[in-house]
Amino acid sequence: MSESPDAHSLVSASSQLNLMEIDTVRDFIDDKEFDIPQVDTPPTLESILNEPEDEEEPFVLEDTCLLNTENIDAHSCDTSSLASSDSGDPSKKKPVDLNVTVHGSVLRHSLLKGISAQIVSAATVSRVIAVGTSHGLALVFDSNQALRLCLGTTATGAEYGAVSALSINHDCSRLLCGFAKGQITMWDLANGKLLRTITDAHPPGTAILHVKFTDDPTLAVCNDSGGSVFELAFRRVMGMRSCDSRCLFSGSKGEVCCVEPLHTPPDLRDHAITHYSLLAMGSLTKILVIGLKPSLKVWMTFPYGKSDPSSVPQLAWQFVPVQKTVNPILAFCRGDTVQFLLVKKEETGTIHVIKQRQLHLSCDIISLSWINSRTMVLVDSHEKLQVVDRPSQEILETLDLDQVQLVYNSRHFKSLATGGNVSQALALVGEKACYQSVSSYAGQIVYLGTKSAHIMTLRNWRERVDCLLKQERFVEALSLAWSFHEGTAKAVLGLFGDPVKRKGVVADKMVEILFQFAERSLKKCPEQGKIQVLEQHFQEVVPVLVDYCLLLQRIDLLFNQLYGRLVENVVAKGVFLESLESYIIAERLGHLTTPIMRDLLAHYHGNGMMDSLENCIVHLDVTSLDIQQVVQVCWENQLYDAMIYVFNSGMNDYITPMEQVVMGNKLLVYISCCLAGRAYPLGDIPEDLVAQVKNQVFEFLIRLHSADSSEEEEVFPFIRTLLHFDTREFLNVLALTFEDFKNDKQALEYQQRIVDILLKIMVDNPDFTPSQVGGLFTFLARQLAKPDNTLFVNRKLFDQVHIPTYQEYLTTVLLELLQVGGVVQFDEGRLLALVEKAQFYQICEFLYEKKHLYDRIIDCYLRDPLRKEEIFSYIHNLLSMPGYTSEEKKTVWDKTLQHIQVSADTHTHTHTHTNIHTMSVFSLCCWRYFLLLILLEMTNREPEKLSLLTVESEQGERDGTTLEEEGELMLRRVEDSLTEIVSLCHRTSQNLNQKQREVVIVCDPVYGKGKLAEIQGLILGMLETFNYEQTLLETTTSLLNHDLHWSLAHLRAAVTRGLHPRQDHCNICLQQYKRRQDSAEEIIIFSCGHLYHCQCLQQKDCGRGFSSERLQAWSCYKCSSNQGGRGSATEQGRGRSTSLAQVSIYLCLYMVDTKSSSRKLNQAPAPPPRDPSEDKRFKR
Repeated sequence: MSESPDAHSLVSASSQLNLMEIDTVRDFIDDKEFDIPQVDTPPTLESILNEPEDEEEPFVLEDTCLLNTENIDAHSCDTSSLASSDSGDPSKKKPVDLNVTVHGSVLRHSLLKGISAQIVSAATVSRVIAVGTSHGLALVFDSNQALRLCLGTTATGAEYGAVSALSINHDCSRLLCGFAKGQITMWDLANGKLLRTITDAHPPGTAILHVKFTDDPTLAVCNDSGGSVFELAFRRVMGMRSCDSRCLFSGSKGEVCCVEPLHTPPDLRDHAITHYSLLAMGSLTKILVIGLKPSLKVWMTFPYGKSDPSSVPQLAWQFVPVQKTVNPILAFCRGDTVQFLLVKKEETGTIHVIKQRQLHLSCDIISLSWINSRTMVLVDSHEKLQVVDRPSQEILETLDLDQVQLVYNSRHFKSLATGGNVSQALALVGEKACYQSVSSYAGQIVYLGTKSAHIMTLRNWRERVDCLLKQERFVEALSLAWSFHEGTAKAVLGLFGDPVKRKGVVADKMVEILFQFAERSLKKCPEQGKIQVLEQHFQEVVPVLVDYCLLLQRIDLLFNQLYGRLVENVVAKGVFLESLESYIIAERLGHLTTPIMRDLLAHYHGNGMMDSLENCIVHLDVTSLDIQQVVQVCWENQLYDAMIYVFNSGMNDYITPMEQVVMGNKLLVYISCCLAGRAYPLGDIPEDLVAQVKNQVFEFLIRLHSADSSEEEEVFPFIRTLLHFDTREFLNVLALTFEDFKNDKQALEYQQRIVDILLKIMVDNPDFTPSQVGGLFTFLARQLAKPDNTLFVNRKLFDQVHIPTYQEYLTTVLLELLQVGGVVQFDEGRLLALVEKAQFYQICEFLYEKKHLYDRIIDCYLRDPLRKEEIFSYIHNLLSMPGYTSEEKKTVWDKTLQHIQVSADTHTHTHTHTNIHTMSVFSLCCWRYFLLLILLEMTNREPEKLSLLTVESEQGERDGTTLEEEGELMLRRVEDSLTEIVSLCHRTSQNLNQKQREVVIVCDPVYGKGKLAEIQGLILGMLETFNYEQTLLETTTSLLNHDLHWSLAHLRAAVTRGLHPRQDHCNICLQQYKRRQDSAEEIIIFSCGHLYHCQCLQQKDCGRGFSSERLQAWSCYKCSSNQGGRGSATEQGRGRSTSLAQVSIYLCLYMVDTKSSSRKLNQAPAPPPRDPSEDKRFKR
């Protein structure tokens, strides 16, 4: 921070035109420090203008509102945005992402050299510049930075003190000056005449911090160092000028640090809000918005929230278009958060304030200004300037103001000229106050420094682009220009007219940049070095040129002019042609000129980039291709995709590629695309050609012979070739194609014709394997199973299902066909006989299940070697699941027992001591064990459904008792069976080898093929889980034991700790604890130190109500009284929870006869847990 005690202070600047008022106040400049001589008579305008000065440009304007800083010296003041702050050595520049947002240099930083040379510090926002000095003088400069008026005298300055605030009305006819000792003067800027001297507008002894005109030239406001705000109403009656003062806000209610009237732009003078003369005031705790007209009224108050006491309140008004209407927005802050309030007038005549989105920054803001309706300029406590776009809350640029050396207004906020009678809070805020050093107007902001004045102006769009071009940052310049072209740029200035004209102007500028970029890349390319260095150099340039030419839709510029310049360099030419690939594949570039296409083919072919060449060809417009040259290259290099594309798109020929070009899987994909109406390899076939192409492909497939056939050629050669190449994939292509054949009669005819050909070719043909024929049957079954099927298949086809080699595939085909209702078309009895003969057991199961012959399904499982072991699961599911009648379950049960009896008889007659027979007996035991488990589960689940079933006893006799009544008998039988199985395992395990043991271990049929590896993972997982749970249990037990030991140890320490009473008398009766020497009274001491007689506590009802008097829990009467009442034991203990270590210990001290001189110390039981406050009170 820079502060000069005697520095000049820039106070205001305005225009002589009918413009909005500028409210600016500046700190003062030390005359001695800057060698300004003391003079009795101020210099005249002529003398100032005739003084020789350094050569400088005149101070002129772009228009009546904006200062033209192009003619102002801006040496060493060009700035850049944060996005471009890493500019430096071009050789270190990294490739730029074209999607990165670039803002460039938003502000032009210029030095007001003419004013700085005369008064060292000044500022301007229009054609008039007003500066206040420490000697009470007000200097007014014109647009040429020459002194126009010197208002006041040094004698006046000695009496009033330094100028502390200035304000000019909207028509630039009056100037208000506020002084450090509290006086206010009004001057006529036309002739420099003093109009008024106001000395009684506010309490004496306070400095003027702010004085500002409102839109009404007869109304102004002032703010003094006491924190009060006053309204100044100017009157002129009978030629006499006067001023009436009215207090708007008293500093006793909180000091006001800044005031800001709402000023209306000239084109919005008729706005409805102007009739209220709104005034915003910022105090140390809140802001207020009041209306001065038609009567004084407070419309809104808003607190800042938490903020640093040293932060400076800031206020700024701006008219902003919102939803097709223009209304004022008040921006205010204190600290790091800027808040926005939209103020609008309702139809009822009231003022409505709407809170807008906040802007959060990571800095302490000391200056807040609008530069236009969308852009704000902020200065933080580190003197960093930030340009912020309000709608997006994006920081566009950051500048360092260290070279400006801002002047701060601490002297006036502390009111040193009147004795420093201000509050500490206001003096603390004044340390960072620079209200009078910053002035904004019409897109320009002036900053007053100790030695110079600086102006920040929004650059127009062209200047922002040129600023990047001067630094040879072409990529960023193009990105910024494109954002102007698309309307996404921020803080745009200088683009007018309709969108089409604006885009045209920006496009012309971008074309100019593209030429400059190309020329610069050719001139600065490395002359020597590796080829990779040259390629890297042009790879940073050429893609950018191509990208922006395509964005601008200037293909002629790209191919005719830029390519003509790049072709001079061989490396640049190669990089250019290779960079086209990505744009062609992305379909951003679909047409190439003949020279470009010729060079592209030659370059890619010469460098062996065949895949890239093929990708480019299939994405280009066929009209831009030299078909003869392309076909020749494709033939030589087997670029089949490109060949298909050329034949299809260029010649509408979809058959030749199948005859001459395509081979392998590519042919299947090509046929699928043609039949589905899609172009290969991408796109769609034109709608008017879809039906024609389908017919041509079908006609090709069903041709009896090829065009150049020989006598040895078999019929239907094309279908035969595809079937031999990949039968399954060809049938899948047909299946996908048939999905679309619903309403196309001709296509359905082709479909039936192809099916007939397939059957004719493949059935009874030794050239095709059973696997291929099975695939055909699967394909037919799925087509016939469709609800809208129109295919017809000869019934005699199914008479061939007995062929053993087709068993696996035919089983799948017939099963799918029968499941969708195909059995209706055939004689069911004959079909069942055929499938039994062919040993199609799955088909048999399906037919038996349909007839509810579940017992015969058991025979199917036993005969099927692949599913024999699944019989256990089938029996279990059928007997345990609902949906089957008792008779059906009984039939299955009888069938099962029948097989068990047969197996038992067989093994009994053939029993030997061999390992094989031992395993057979063991398997029989597994059968019995499994069936017993089924019965047990059924008994638990559905006992009412099993009342009709009986169980065969061990002697073979049937018992009429139901399972429900014989539950205990069933359990004993299960236990006996398990015991028998375990015993058998022990007896026979020694006679089995390792492989046989594995079979025995996994003889349960649920484990499939009976391999140990199938359950090895299960067993290892069980062991791992056991070890984990054992470790977890041991750890948990150890922790619990440790916690219990810790709790008991702390409890024991608390119990054995002695208690020391605070006094030797009872706190209830106030008598000593030994009232009579010969009496044995019970004394109770609490951990809080209070002592009571037991009888006294009983009278006060302080017991907890335990059954035993000796074990009664007590509460301290005095502590309970201090808590507002003792309450019942239940209420005191309610809602409390505590650990064992937190339970308070109560000790009872019993005094016996004095002669024995012995004491007995008893421990009373712990009371219910106390609340936290009571625990603290009783804590020893």
